[in-house]
Amino acid sequence: MDAALAGFALGFSLILAIGAQNAFVLRQGLRGAHVLPVVLVCALSDAVLIAAGVLGFGALARAVPGLEWGMRIFGAIFLTWYGIRTLLSAWRGGAALRAGEGAQSLKAAVLACLAFTWLNPHVYLDTVVLVGSVSAQYADRVAFAAGAMVASFVFFFGLGYGARSLAPWFARPSAWRILDLVVGTTMLIIAVSLLMG
Repeated sequence: MDAALAGFALGFSLILAIGAQNAFVLRQGLRGAHVLPVVLVCALSDAVLIAAGVLGFGALARAVPGLEWGMRIFGAIFLTWYGIRTLLSAWRGGAALRAGEGAQSLKAAVLACLAFTWLNPHVYLDTVVLVGSVSAQYADRVAFAAGAMVASFVFFFGLGYGARSLAPWFARPSAWRILDLVVGTTMLIIAVSLLMG
């Protein structure tokens, strides 16, 4: 039980910070668009990466010298594109968005979510390398991994479905412009940080 609680605490703390993936999930939750598939993609992806880290595949990143660099470049390009697109949306403004209105297709939402998850080198560093390394300190590594995976499910489902409580505030056009500004800026900052190493 101690290992599971430690895994939960570490997993939750690692995904708590606002990043591109979390900002995307928040936006989907506010729109009420494809929330279940998006949060499932995030949580299941984390589970796969956590399992990989605990099983020892974190050594792959160290064994293939150019892998991390390539992931950084692809991640930075994707985040720059999405960040600029979001900032343009903030600049244009428009009417208040209601649940589901202006939402992208299910396929586009899932593909964007997969890109935010799998093209982000920080995800690998957090889940595969860090969680994998810390799990080695526990006799019951499976319980530790399970705790970290549960934390991911709790966080993403809470973020995706909890966003609805903010819906009345986002009935105003200015609130969406502010959100788009914050999300777009966050994504560009993360893109720059990926390039800076």
